[in-house]
Amino acid sequence: MYDIDVWEAKHHHKQYNLKPNRDNCCILDERFGEYCPTTCGVSDYLSRYQSDVDTELQYLEGLLGRITNDTSETTVIVEDIRLIGTKPATSPQVIENPTQKSRNMLDDISRYEQTVVQNEQSIQYLQDLLTSNTEKIALLKQRIGNLEVQCQQPCKESVQIQEITGKDCQDVANKGARVSGLYYIKPVKAKQQFLVYCEIDSSGLGWTVIQRRLDGSVDFNKNWNQYKEGFGYLSPTDTTEFWLGNEKTHLLSTQSTIPYVLRIEVEDWTGQTSTADYATFRLGAEKDNYRLTYAYFIGGEAGDAFDGFDFGDDPSDKFFTSHNGMQFSTYDKDNDKFEGNCAEQDGSGWWMNRCHAGHLNGKYYQGGTYSEADSQPAGYDNGIIWVTWRTRWYSMKKTSMKIIPFNRYGTDGGQQFVSKGSKVGSEGRGDI
Repeated sequence: MYDIDVWEAKHHHKQYNLKPNRDNCCILDERFGEYCPTTCGVSDYLSRYQSDVDTELQYLEGLLGRITNDTSETTVIVEDIRLIGTKPATSPQVIENPTQKSRNMLDDISRYEQTVVQNEQSIQYLQDLLTSNTEKIALLKQRIGNLEVQCQQPCKESVQIQEITGKDCQDVANKGARVSGLYYIKPVKAKQQFLVYCEIDSSGLGWTVIQRRLDGSVDFNKNWNQYKEGFGYLSPTDTTEFWLGNEKTHLLSTQSTIPYVLRIEVEDWTGQTSTADYATFRLGAEKDNYRLTYAYFIGGEAGDAFDGFDFGDDPSDKFFTSHNGMQFSTYDKDNDKFEGNCAEQDGSGWWMNRCHAGHLNGKYYQGGTYSEADSQPAGYDNGIIWVTWRTRWYSMKKTSMKIIPFNRYGTDGGQQFVSKGSKVGSEGRGDI
């Protein structure tokens, strides 16, 4: 700021004594022109300060230049400050503080030490794994060596299989076999022999068993190929569940001009047993979907469930639950007469109509009696049933299906007749 007192101390006032000219006018300076009589006093006053005013103006001009320069520099500084707040921070090219630099070096060393420790642990784990795998490989080599030694010796069957063979179990019995068990048979048109369980009595009757239910240990909800090839387990003591296979049964039942008899055996949960026998049993080829046919019902106290059953709801019940002439169905290959899929609803493969009166491949229910609530989600009679002997809501404990040539067929005595039960039908199924 300009100090007026200093300025006044440096400058002194000049006195101008102007006298009017002949026109009675005062001339201070040619720049200001003439001052007529009434303005001579003003002229004196102005001329008194002219020099000071000129000096002051020059000073102000210089001060204004300095202020302008300072303003420009200030503007640049403010702009830099603003940019510092908006731009990403950049590493200043300054010398790092020695203390901070030391701290950073210590942090780096600590991280390196942790990395080394972790790598040492990983190396130790890999070494332990290598040692473990080496031991396992050595053990496997030892076992391979033992197996190689065993394979150099003649193989021994862990399951006893009888030596006599034939085209069916009756043929085996005709050749002298008198012990029930596992035998290899080869029907006339079979490409290779296969294993079956033969039920042979002391009189020389040989039944070939094609189905066995005992305890529910095998799930019978299988697909088409599994029913074709067979599933379950064969045992020399007849203590396992199995389905011999539709293809094998087809080769057996169609190999001779002598027809076969099919026997159904059922046992309830009180230990009572019964049978149902069918003459001229045949199972068609796969191209005919293993169609079931027989000539007539021979007899048996279990009753003729294959002929259908009148559940009392509709006159067509018996027709739509008969099985003679029906093709085999599974959940993945539906050949029944029902709008839906009986095999899928009932959970097993069978010669379904719409749907059944006899169903020996059904779900195994402990205790026998079951209900619609037990058979959810479908709610149908999906147990192991034979409705001409027990109701459709009673599931058998044991069943078997076996065949024998008709000319060797004999009846067994001592069967006890148990009255059959019934249940009304609904919902388009002949058995519901």
